[in-house]
Amino acid sequence: MPASPGSCSRASWAGSVFRRVFIANRGEVAERVARTCRRMGITPVVAVTDPDAGAAWLADVEVARIGGPRAYLDADAIIAAARATRCSALHPGWGFLSENALFAARLEQERVRFVGPSPDSIRRMGDKSVAKATMKALGLPLIPGSDGPLETSVEAVRVADAVGYPVLLKARSGGGGRGMRVVASAGEMAGAFAEASAEAASAFGDAALYLEKLIVGGRHIEFQVFGDRHGNVVHLGERECSVQRRHQKLLEESPSPGLTPADRETMGARVVEACRRAGYHGAGTVEMLRDAEGNLYFMEMNTRLQVEHPVTEMVTRLDLVELMLRGAANEVVRPEWRPEGHAIECRINAEDDQFRPVPGVVSRLRLPAGEGIRVDTWLREGDRIPPQYDSMVAKIIAHGPDRATAIARMEAALDALVVEGVPTSAAIQRRVLAHPAFRSGNYDTTLLPTMLGPSPA
Repeated sequence: MPASPGSCSRASWAGSVFRRVFIANRGEVAERVARTCRRMGITPVVAVTDPDAGAAWLADVEVARIGGPRAYLDADAIIAAARATRCSALHPGWGFLSENALFAARLEQERVRFVGPSPDSIRRMGDKSVAKATMKALGLPLIPGSDGPLETSVEAVRVADAVGYPVLLKARSGGGGRGMRVVASAGEMAGAFAEASAEAASAFGDAALYLEKLIVGGRHIEFQVFGDRHGNVVHLGERECSVQRRHQKLLEESPSPGLTPADRETMGARVVEACRRAGYHGAGTVEMLRDAEGNLYFMEMNTRLQVEHPVTEMVTRLDLVELMLRGAANEVVRPEWRPEGHAIECRINAEDDQFRPVPGVVSRLRLPAGEGIRVDTWLREGDRIPPQYDSMVAKIIAHGPDRATAIARMEAALDALVVEGVPTSAAIQRRVLAHPAFRSGNYDTTLLPTMLGPSPA
């Protein structure tokens, strides 16, 4: 793990602020947050649904059973469990209720500190159409598109005709590629609009969509930001997240090989100023898209920690979960850092070669280790991967003094990984690392689709 940041000693922290923290998430996410809590002298209490109850790693933590498969989205059950287990703070992880402003507000009313942004920030930045308007007013350039949510597919066609095809329909809430459809012509709009809206409603409880021009061959670059409750805001560098399939990230790295030092300094300063003026606190990610001419456009802001945050931790030597906990405890948190080397993260999903999730029992497991290697996972040999949840079971992170070393270490780590009983995405990751475009650093979001051919339906 990265070195511990912050201004207070572990002893003073453990005795003065949060003694027990409720973790309202599952799997790798919950295990990751619990690890930092224990290191800080905090007792983690983990929410557990019935399908997850048999996971071996839970034997090492205090658990709170909350019900059936969808209980991770049940705010009433989560709040009741947090109060029943005498937790004074709740960490939502990433996903599930982490960007739910009403949930965050209810926790505050129950005198349980939400380890994340204020409900107001979640409302303003978690609603992607509102975030675009906010960031535009604060000076960040936007991808051309609709000014807000679209009422009908007819309205979407009018906007698309104005900005030019192809366009991208996107869910106002949530992320992870759900509620998104590429539309190449007006004739495709009605069907795509209905599909994206239904998917968004199912995944996020919000069917609203907005539209933006699709930048073909763009690079997905995001800035990690952090603010405390005293008005201090910093950025902790950027990540390249352009290796994607169906708008879902598969591999990330930091720093981005697509940014010049001048780009990094200029845009980083603008992102920090925009978040400072918006009164943002907590961890967050400002997602940008770089076009072929080098222009950076604001896409959206995620008001939570991201799956790919470990690459930032490896190059900054900061623990972002610890920063969140200290910030939630009203500490002044102004981390000082300088970039150290290069880091790459590969998401290991229990999927077949068509990216279809494959639940099952892991009959044999061997995780990689060695210099510069970190593995975040809940998985233990003999564990059952349930069908009800996301297929990601582990993240392998490789760090080195330079990009070439990080790539070589990741290749060796993937070769050393053994998972039997279910297929994984490790072979696809190995192919990406060997691809000439990735090796050169001159790649974009078309890399994986071009390498693999058309995505399966």
